[in-house]
Order: sequence, then structure tokens, then C-alpha cells
Amino acid sequence: MNNTTFRATIMTFLMVILFGFSQAQVLPSSGATLQKNTWTASQLMKPEALAKMIRAGQKVKIYNIGVVQDIKGAVNMGAASEKENLKRFAKALKGIPANTALVVYCGCCPMDKCPNIRPAFQLLNDLKFKNAKLLDLPVNVKTDWIDKGYPLAENAK
Repeated sequence: MNNTTFRATIMTFLMVILFGFSQAQVLPSSGATLQKNTWTASQLMKPEALAKMIRAGQKVKIYNIGVVQDIKGAVNMGAASEKENLKRFAKALKGIPANTALVVYCGCCPMDKCPNIRPAFQLLNDLKFKNAKLLDLPVNVKTDWIDKGYPLAENAK
């Protein structure tokens, strides 16, 4: 193997390793335990897109699966990291058609550390929801939603 081929092989190997780590997140309380994201990039929704839908009166079911302020129209399920709240979320989803436009969010902390979004989104996958989105709040709901003036529930103001 010549030097150029060897370097290309090493670079490819490193890129595969880095890609693998980019698809996993570290749980905040567990140190080195890696946690795989339960959503794909196409299942993320930008805050401005949801805000536009809300302002236009488009039909979308919104679930707050955390402990933060409610976005306008959201149903608060409580922290999905707690089994009782996740069961309550599953019960709320019963009877909803699998093709329903549905958005979940938490925003209690940065997404890579959030204990609520993965179990909630895994539930949506397990229940075969085809139009489920995770609101992309990389920092938190305050920075990525409230500070931008996006719609909040009346009781959240």
C-alpha cells in the first residue's frame, strides 16, 4: 500500500468514527454512556417554521414533553423522562391518525443533554407516526423560541 492510499484509508476510518459520534449524545448524568438520537435530520423542525404554522392557523398538534413554558397550542405532558408522564403521552396519542402533523419539544436545556426528547420521540417512532417532528431548540426554549418573540400560550406570558 502506498503512502497516499494509506492516508486515504486512515482519513476514511476517522471520518466514519467521527460520524458515529455525531449521531450519539452523552447523557448528562451518566458520564461516558452514549445515547443515540431517536430522530433523523429530516424529522427536526426549525422554530421559525412552527411559529409560521401557528400564526397561519395551520393544523398541527404540539406537545410540550418537558418542564418549560408552553408554546401556543401546546398540550403539556410533563417531563417525558418520567415514566408516568411518558405513559400519559402515549395515552394522549391513542386514536390520533399516524399521518397527523405532530411536533414535540422540551427546551429545558441544550438538546444534546435533554433527558426528555429521546424517550418521547422514540415513542412516536414506536407508534409509527409518519409526520412527527422534533422542534429544533439547540440551546433552550427561552433562547430559541421566547427571545425571538414566537407565540406562547396565554398562561405562559
